[in-house]
Amino acid sequence: MSVHTPPEAGPQNRRWLGLAVIAAAQFMVIMDTSIIGVALPEMQRDLGFTPENLSWVFNAYVVAFGGLLLLGGKISDVLGARTVFAAGWVVLGAGSLVAAVAGDVGTELAGRAVQGAGAALIAPAALTLLMMLFGGNPRELTKALALYGAAAPAGGTAGVFLGGVITEYLSWPWVFAINLPIAVVILALVPASMPGGRAGASRRVDVVGAVTVTAGLAALVYAVVQAPEVGWGAARTWWVLGAGVLLIAVFVAQQARGRDPLVRLGIFRAPDLAAANLAQLLLGAAWIPMWFFLNLYLQQVLGLTAFPSGAALLPMTLLIMVGMVLLAPRVLAALGVRAATVTGLVLLAAGMAWLAMIDPDGSYAVDVLPASLVAALGMSLAFIPTLGTAISAAPPEEGGLASGIVNTSYQIGSALGLAVMTAVAAAAGADRLGDPVALTDGYAAAFVGAAVVAAVGALASAALLRGRAS
Repeated sequence: MSVHTPPEAGPQNRRWLGLAVIAAAQFMVIMDTSIIGVALPEMQRDLGFTPENLSWVFNAYVVAFGGLLLLGGKISDVLGARTVFAAGWVVLGAGSLVAAVAGDVGTELAGRAVQGAGAALIAPAALTLLMMLFGGNPRELTKALALYGAAAPAGGTAGVFLGGVITEYLSWPWVFAINLPIAVVILALVPASMPGGRAGASRRVDVVGAVTVTAGLAALVYAVVQAPEVGWGAARTWWVLGAGVLLIAVFVAQQARGRDPLVRLGIFRAPDLAAANLAQLLLGAAWIPMWFFLNLYLQQVLGLTAFPSGAALLPMTLLIMVGMVLLAPRVLAALGVRAATVTGLVLLAAGMAWLAMIDPDGSYAVDVLPASLVAALGMSLAFIPTLGTAISAAPPEEGGLASGIVNTSYQIGSALGLAVMTAVAAAAGADRLGDPVALTDGYAAAFVGAAVVAAVGALASAALLRGRAS
């Protein structure tokens, strides 16, 4: 299936309506990773989560999402992007219903995992549909990617605000139930706004590979999250880590030998594709822990309730949207892919380092707002060039696969980054609920760790990106 269908294939208004639906889908998919942030304390109390296991409300979604994205991209190329896009919304809606009515930890995490599986179908299909609509016009494609890119971090940050409103004035189950009417509206718009396209010639799908890589990633995240509780020196920790590494190694070996692999490893020989995906992975590993622990700092240390806590992060949302739509394309045109990415990651690292100076007796205006705006500006500058490079570097017929790979990179970076920073924060005192000084020390340590990740991303991008694709 070619993803570079000329823009004349559909009326102008249909294409921009399609972009609106695609951007809304990206907004929702990423919002579902963050909307639970403000609701976590109430969910912990009502469902019985321990402090160490609370991050699995996030990780159950992200591991399923990131682990199955490659399968979602492959299915999109095989069955057609519009079909898979619609199916993903049905699955996401089902998972949202389960998560909303859950009465115990196991059911809640199962619902979140099903939500993640639906998102894994939606995200790569959405990017393929975007390329089908705008791939024939590079100028319009840049604008479309900017709007699409802005929807991701905006959804992540806006989810915190919306989660605050819902938790404060309704109750935490509604942070999941809100997906149901939105899914119905998007499904109604799909036939009129999305190109049909043709299914790919090969109808083989490597389900075994998808299960193997998902299990391996889940094992890695589980081991890191549980290590502070059971001990880094415990045999259980290292057995689970070893199992995760082994499963991922088996997956890579399967892909190298398979006749019709889930991931054709040769795709990474495309100029800049591997480097752009590495930048996306490190970007997610730095950004997601920031909003997770920043929200906990606002509520558990500064004492904000759900709604004010969510509203406190709105300035970041607005700056990210403006930065991605208006500023990032100009910086990309002026500096090129490598310089724009490095600049963004350096600013992100600086914002994280500034946040690490938080104080138990601090204030939002001094300790949070300025640093969070610097971090948001860095995110907006780094996200667009690496996303565009990762997609456009691949052959057109592998658009779904490239979309799945770059989404996987970001989501797995998010899951592993949060798992590692959760362990760092717990070791520094974040597991001592009710002690503002210990909590602040723990959250500050997580911000330092996130700053280091962003700085490593800047160095890697400077060394590896050649900047040919845009």
